[in-house]
Amino acid sequence: MDSRIATPHTELTTERLVLRPWTTAEAAAVLADARSAQWADDFPAEGDHVIAGLLRQNPAWLGEYGHRLVVERSGGHVVGSIGLFWPPAEGILELGYGIVASRRGRGYATEATRALAAFALAAPGVHTVSAGAELSNPASVRVLEKAGFRRSATDGDVARFEFTAPERYAR
Repeated sequence: MDSRIATPHTELTTERLVLRPWTTAEAAAVLADARSAQWADDFPAEGDHVIAGLLRQNPAWLGEYGHRLVVERSGGHVVGSIGLFWPPAEGILELGYGIVASRRGRGYATEATRALAAFALAAPGVHTVSAGAELSNPASVRVLEKAGFRRSATDGDVARFEFTAPERYAR
């Protein structure tokens, strides 16, 4: 994996994906149900509409450690979104993701999650990245497991996972 990290608002590049920050124009287009030729036919999904609305209320989420669009390197199509819910609380930063149905089963969610979690651990004051997955969605649970997250708790029908800096496991 090639997770190049440069300046604020930089793109993260993996083997098959580019994770790039949302723009305010893209969030507005999603909310207006406008279509872009650069979007997969089934983008945006329901979760992307929710995130676009939240970006308007939380401008910090458009920053370096905020939300990103998941773009296929091969064709340049936006196929989902992934993000960090900034700022961290007591060193813990929440991560969420979604890939459109037409691109599921290709490992994109795992690849993007792995890259963004590693990037997040380099952020000031962050020692843990957490995520939740509904137990009724075993594919999402598997994404987190394959990305290197450890299950930390189960709360009702939601499994909680953590990805922690390796040196913290040694304590």
